[in-house]
Amino acid sequence: MSTSSDNPDAQLDALISRIHSLTGAAKKTANLTTPRPATPQQPGQPQPNQPQQGPPALPNTRPQSQPPQNQSPPSQPPATASPAATPPVGARPPMTPTPQAMPAAPPSRPVGTPGVPGAPAIGQPNANTPTRPRPANAPAPPTQVAKPQAPKPAPVAQSPTPQATANPKAVPAADAAKADESEAPTGGPKQTLGAAIEIPAGPLGFKGSRDEPWRPVEPETLYGGGINESILEAIVYRYLLTAGESEGRKIADQVKLPFRLVEPILTRLKMEQNIAYKNATATNDYVYILTETGRQIARNHSTDCTYFGACPVQLSDYIKSVKYQTIEGQYPKKADLVRAFSDLLINPKMLNRLGPAIASGRGMFLFGFPGNGKTSIAERVTGAFGKYIWIPRSVDVDGDIMRVFDPMNHEIAMPEESSGLLDIGGFDKRWVRIKRPTIVAGGELTMEMLEVLHNPESKISESPLQMKSNCGTLVIDDFGRQKMRVDELLNRWIVPLEKRYDYLNMASGKKIQVPFDQLVIFSTNLEPKDLVDDAFLRRIPYKIEVENPPEQDFRKLCEIMCRVTKVPYNADAIDYLVEAHYKPTNRPFRNCQPRDLLLQVRNYCLYNDLEIELKNEYLDFACENYFSVM
Repeated sequence: MSTSSDNPDAQLDALISRIHSLTGAAKKTANLTTPRPATPQQPGQPQPNQPQQGPPALPNTRPQSQPPQNQSPPSQPPATASPAATPPVGARPPMTPTPQAMPAAPPSRPVGTPGVPGAPAIGQPNANTPTRPRPANAPAPPTQVAKPQAPKPAPVAQSPTPQATANPKAVPAADAAKADESEAPTGGPKQTLGAAIEIPAGPLGFKGSRDEPWRPVEPETLYGGGINESILEAIVYRYLLTAGESEGRKIADQVKLPFRLVEPILTRLKMEQNIAYKNATATNDYVYILTETGRQIARNHSTDCTYFGACPVQLSDYIKSVKYQTIEGQYPKKADLVRAFSDLLINPKMLNRLGPAIASGRGMFLFGFPGNGKTSIAERVTGAFGKYIWIPRSVDVDGDIMRVFDPMNHEIAMPEESSGLLDIGGFDKRWVRIKRPTIVAGGELTMEMLEVLHNPESKISESPLQMKSNCGTLVIDDFGRQKMRVDELLNRWIVPLEKRYDYLNMASGKKIQVPFDQLVIFSTNLEPKDLVDDAFLRRIPYKIEVENPPEQDFRKLCEIMCRVTKVPYNADAIDYLVEAHYKPTNRPFRNCQPRDLLLQVRNYCLYNDLEIELKNEYLDFACENYFSVM
């Protein structure tokens, strides 16, 4: 080693001289740090800090200044450093990157100038030249060839630029994206109907039960609620065109959305000068009216569709709601059936046959002589399941609006709502809570009622009967007596009865798949094998005959119906009825006869201004009228 290395002053002078030479060669040294494809190393060219695998990291990253890595603490001047601890000139000791404590390099500093151990610390004056921070990963001067003493991370890992800095949350974010995708609203449960389905949590304070397993949550944003903003805007236009003027909160109540979601749309339409403020209200709201431009836009929207009710729900959300409230997962027990048929006199043998058929949630045939209560039994089957379900008022099918809620077939049973100006909500008001539906279609059933009904004038579609009866019971009464042929009905439902889903054709030509999730009951007084073939009977697993009641049940039913019709019960008169009008002619007992005969007795007494009571002569008059052609 030369003597100059033993003299600190001589070493400092050599350092200052090299700094001046490096400043003059800034352009040449800057080119060394510019990212470019790998080229063969020339003799005398500095080696990279660490060998890299594959192509150079981030070739499009713009070089930037690096903070100093090998600075000495200000409390330790370089002049007092031990010569034995000073590394050779041009070599770089191992570094410990601390980006958060490193100052940024001045923009005038040439990129790529190597840091030099032993240089004056930042903040200490120097008589010859100022000291500037230097990046630690810059290559050595061209005149020096030195190997690094220890490997260190590649420069790309130390760069503070967003392009070169590795994101430590990249992998967790990807995992979170996959998790969000699996739990996305459009995905829903992937399990089959009848299996255990994980039902999402409802509004705050709601606890799911058998009577109400699921409740829709009020949307926080338009996107989170699956709301098509264009459809919502068109509904607002049509409503204002029809109403003339309306407050903002009434508009929100009309579309069944929180006011905080509707107000930004009203504000935007106001800025576009399509609606205007008529006046303000005492509740910090405005009365909105359409401008002339807004009325023209509203007329154009009314040409496409006249619907201005609740904002429709996405079809995918409706399909998931049916899975959450499926009738197949209820599995009612004997106690549930006893409660459902509490107002009927059901033979225990008959109840044991009905139980497994109802619990299956699939379908059944009820056949037998007329008047034995097939329709009454079918109408009460739904009572064995949970009480309530939620259905949407309307469904959005790619821009087409289809109504689902039908006041004629659905009985509303809404939960209690908060009163007052501030509605804390909780549930999505685009949905309606109803009692589990029981829809009965008799001889008036036609093929059009089983398809989507589209009104060409209003451009609004109506859902078919089987869709309105989802999660409930659909009774086809007097099967075989419909206006359409039996084979047409069987061919229409032969696949849905087995696959548990149905295909519907929209007016736009689009075909959609919807759940077929209801207990279908075919009630007929004809022999089933004379109506349908074996292929259809196989898809109706339960065929139950409703037999004539025995004499004991007939007498008990007479006693029950006396209380119903408010006719005083007389056991001697009932004995006379059985002995005089049934046994001599071997007339079969029917479940409907006690009610019908007692009503005739009551009407006879009222007409003749007689005391209502059960006498033999009154029963003779009733039987003469009732059995005259039977």
